[in-house]
Amino acid sequence: MQNLLFIILGLVLLILGGNWLLKSAVALSLRLEIPKIVIGMTVVSFATSAPELIVSIKAALDGFPDLALGNVIGSNIANLGLVLAITILLGSIDVRKSFYITDWPVMMMASVLFVGFIYFDGTLQRYEGIIMLVFLFAFLIYILRFQKTAVVDELPEDDKPLPLYKTALFLGLGGVALWGGSEFLIDGAVGLASKFGVSDRVIGVTVVSVGTSIPELAASIIAVIKKEKAISLGNLIGSNIFNLLAVLGITSIITPINVVDQGLLTNDIFWMLGISFLILPLVLLPKGLRLGWRDGLVLIAVYIAFVYLTIT
Repeated sequence: MQNLLFIILGLVLLILGGNWLLKSAVALSLRLEIPKIVIGMTVVSFATSAPELIVSIKAALDGFPDLALGNVIGSNIANLGLVLAITILLGSIDVRKSFYITDWPVMMMASVLFVGFIYFDGTLQRYEGIIMLVFLFAFLIYILRFQKTAVVDELPEDDKPLPLYKTALFLGLGGVALWGGSEFLIDGAVGLASKFGVSDRVIGVTVVSVGTSIPELAASIIAVIKKEKAISLGNLIGSNIFNLLAVLGITSIITPINVVDQGLLTNDIFWMLGISFLILPLVLLPKGLRLGWRDGLVLIAVYIAFVYLTIT
């Protein structure tokens, strides 16, 4: 009963946090005159990746490296196969060329870099974590200076700059609510899952990863409802980049991460690479530069297949 209450409380906090975070992101983009997708890929992405960071560091320090790795790998799969799928089922997203010139390639490069570091020796070393963080900072500098809007955004008429103190308040409240909600949700979900004797890796890539992806889901659904599509897509792409480069980068600098369950290397990382690559043909085909409900069904089907094959 306690686990169920934790899950419900976590979901409520995450929905509230997603709304507050979106308000602050829109206000920041207006105040700084920065394209909303840039805000989505930086401020919103980092805030919604905070649960993955907290969970991964704690898991690695507590001696559960598979939980730390599985959380990030599974979260990246869930962000695209579950969160993006639900988002585009609610409303199609028109995409500009800079999406596949900059944003998608960086996500793929971050994924390949991580796989290259972890695959051959089964360890993410401190120096590899430093390289990942350097790559992240280079990417952030690039998009802050050169990134153009990558999504056709339907600007609502009520877009008004908020006072600076309100922007900071919403940003702080959103981040705290997302963090607290994820803590409750993960505690409840892991408590339920552990009763079935499931391994750390399986818990990480399924239950915990979905739990830590709830902030992205909340922020993205609220963004679509409010027609802030640039933030919803930018948030998901940016979150995957942050998960790999920031979350695993920082975690491995604090303590090197060693793979215990080889399923992470023989199965999970390839699902992550595959679904990340799949986004490009879905954007380009059949009509080009659009993600619609059919693409959402494809992504949902891939995610269900991943979960089924991982658990069985």
